[in-house]
Amino acid sequence: MPDKRDRFIEFTTNLIYDRVIGKRATLFAAFLRFLSYIFYGIVKLRNFLYQRGFFRYNTLGCLIVVVGNLTLGGTGKTPVVERFARTLQARGRKVAILSRGYRSKKEPFWEKCWRLLTHRSEYPPRIVSDGEKVQLDSENAGDEPYMLAKNLPGVVVLVDKNRVKAGAYAIRKFQVDTLILDDGFQYLPMKGQMNLLLIDQTNPFGNEALLPRGILREPISHLKRASFIFLTKSTPEPDKELEDKIRIHHPNIEMIACCHRPKFLRSIPQEKKYPLNMLKGKRVAYFCGIASPSSFEQFLEDQNAEIVIYQHFIDHHRFTKEEIEQFFQASLEQNAEAIITTEKDFVRLPKDISLKIPCFYVRMEIGILRGAENFETAVNKVCFRSKNYENILY
Repeated sequence: MPDKRDRFIEFTTNLIYDRVIGKRATLFAAFLRFLSYIFYGIVKLRNFLYQRGFFRYNTLGCLIVVVGNLTLGGTGKTPVVERFARTLQARGRKVAILSRGYRSKKEPFWEKCWRLLTHRSEYPPRIVSDGEKVQLDSENAGDEPYMLAKNLPGVVVLVDKNRVKAGAYAIRKFQVDTLILDDGFQYLPMKGQMNLLLIDQTNPFGNEALLPRGILREPISHLKRASFIFLTKSTPEPDKELEDKIRIHHPNIEMIACCHRPKFLRSIPQEKKYPLNMLKGKRVAYFCGIASPSSFEQFLEDQNAEIVIYQHFIDHHRFTKEEIEQFFQASLEQNAEAIITTEKDFVRLPKDISLKIPCFYVRMEIGILRGAENFETAVNKVCFRSKNYENILY
């Protein structure tokens, strides 16, 4: 059973997405609306202070590519980061990905105090991958950094809230020439030469309110900072209304329409590869802890699988052994033939669970529907850029 904290998070999330009604929801929504005006003021002030030089931007003498979004999670950022990093690596760049490691395990407070007293210095960034070996699990690295490290051999992945420190460490320790700042559109201390902004075509701006009443981290007008825009979860038909709205704020922006394509299944824990069509006609159970579970359910329906039971958890939920085994038992009782989850949820599974039903996760990759030439332009601007300033390594 979810605890009080999880229930509150679930209620607030549903309210932000306007999925709950009633007197309590209306009153709480009004309170959140008031807070969003305060948040708006803070965002505008922070941007003003950086633009006018009161706070310093850091460039580190290295190529920096920022990947981020205007909204809270669910835009499908990790597969875009993975594809861009893999493409740059294939074109000869030495890449490091910098992440804050959302919901990763924190250093205990007493250990931090003791280290500062005895060594008077901060820890270096956590090395998720040194480019040769994955060194941390998802609990210590965070879900997305671990997935990126696992799927990108040869790419350095570091985790630290202070990504200026992490970037300098990556340059010094691994001699990288390209930094990808994951989820970095709001991380103003580090200035990128290229900003890739992701917008979810199925829910681009929510109710257009800022946090905490809506899903916006900053006003829609701030998309003008983008160098390229990725329209994720796109359909073959262009969304002219959305594209026109974007061009109001950024008239000449180049857009890349992409979708998240399921490629194959991998068995748990062996990670053996299976085709998607093995789900056809099967009785399946699924569980997930992602921001937008509806798209995952739609995938299963598109495979003509019969969904007999499912369970949604809050985004980034860290599963317990008891929760998973209870779900597996319920699936057995419903005569499920297979249990399906996402790759992001797979990395958060306890290691010692007992699998009484075949269990699989779905491997997703990015497919470009429109704007492939813009993607190539973005890659070429990184790969064939002048290297005069890249030799200045701090």
